[in-house]
Amino acid sequence: MKKKNFVTLIMSVVGGILFALGMCMGLLPQWNTLTPGIVVGAIGAVILLAIALVRRKMDGKPMIVLNGKIIGATLLGVLGAIVLGVGMCMVMVWNMLVPGIIAGIVGIVLLLCLIPVIKGLK
Repeated sequence: MKKKNFVTLIMSVVGGILFALGMCMGLLPQWNTLTPGIVVGAIGAVILLAIALVRRKMDGKPMIVLNGKIIGATLLGVLGAIVLGVGMCMVMVWNMLVPGIIAGIVGIVLLLCLIPVIKGLK
């Protein structure tokens, strides 16, 4: 296993566990740990976001490259994730089953649109 793959693996596991634990701490009222859960989840999210920078550095590429395609793909990904999350909240929290499922499907379609945006069509 190459060093960059091993570092990515370790950072992914640690960041994923911290993010998931923070989400559980924040969303389970029985635990009564909303504020620490937000902190732990944010630390996990920062580690997960840092993977891209560390990986690019280990590949010898520039840290951040900004162009219209990358900004558009990022905005599309954020929008798709938000719409999918709102659909999940509509179903699980607000008891709006059918509109929540529709919003979730729209979010999934938006996220699927990332594939041709990033990879392109051949």
